[in-house]
Amino acid sequence: MSDLKVTTVQFNIEWENKAENLAKISKLLKDGLQESTDIVVLPEMFSTGFSMQPEKLSEKENGDTYEFMSFLALEYGCYVCGSFIVEENSKYYNRLLITDPQGNYKTYNKRHLFSMANEDKFYTSGEEPLNLKIKDWNIGFNICYDLRFPVWLRNRGATELMIFVANWPERRIKHWDTLLQARAIENQVYAVGVNRVGNDGNQIAHNGSTSVISPVGDLLYQCINEEQVKTIELSKEQLQITRRHMPFLNDADDFLLLKN
Repeated sequence: MSDLKVTTVQFNIEWENKAENLAKISKLLKDGLQESTDIVVLPEMFSTGFSMQPEKLSEKENGDTYEFMSFLALEYGCYVCGSFIVEENSKYYNRLLITDPQGNYKTYNKRHLFSMANEDKFYTSGEEPLNLKIKDWNIGFNICYDLRFPVWLRNRGATELMIFVANWPERRIKHWDTLLQARAIENQVYAVGVNRVGNDGNQIAHNGSTSVISPVGDLLYQCINEEQVKTIELSKEQLQITRRHMPFLNDADDFLLLKN
């Protein structure tokens, strides 16, 4: 049984400027990652900001951003995840990618597209969730708006950590804070949510609130209104104690998730 180190990277994404954002991430990690880690988590659309111009900003899955993430994984000896804009078969996706030091990778296309910003008009929705075993942890990967949909995220104990990458605006940050806590409690998992700070190209303000929540809903870490790299160690033993002492998941309803 091993603990898991998760490193969150909260920063001000330069609007639609991939080169600047990749350089900023490199510097933040060089200055801020002072210890070994198992996973580095970057925000949603970390290379561009939450842009509705995929025809201008998209790249192939194994393009520059993949190469950058693979380099970071190799350099720091860990997994690296975050989402970026991908073009595939003339369709655009808000795609989460997680890569390891050997260059292997898995992907997840955002399931719930944010119609209030017309994301559904420009991007194609994903159909399959992504769950991955890292060390002896079962981890589910999700993107921003997915956080609002508990049926998509519901599990019967298989998932132990839920990771959310986001561009969640300050004006609805109370929802972000509350829903992260709720998802952790109802699923008895650790929840890690990594958000951005600063104004985007539409002058929408973001204050971060990157957070780590325990399986009983305790706030283990939170960062507001600043760029910060932070490594948190998650206890597998504490997770198992929680589930053993409060076996709520045994009483959960069975259900079948239907695809659209």
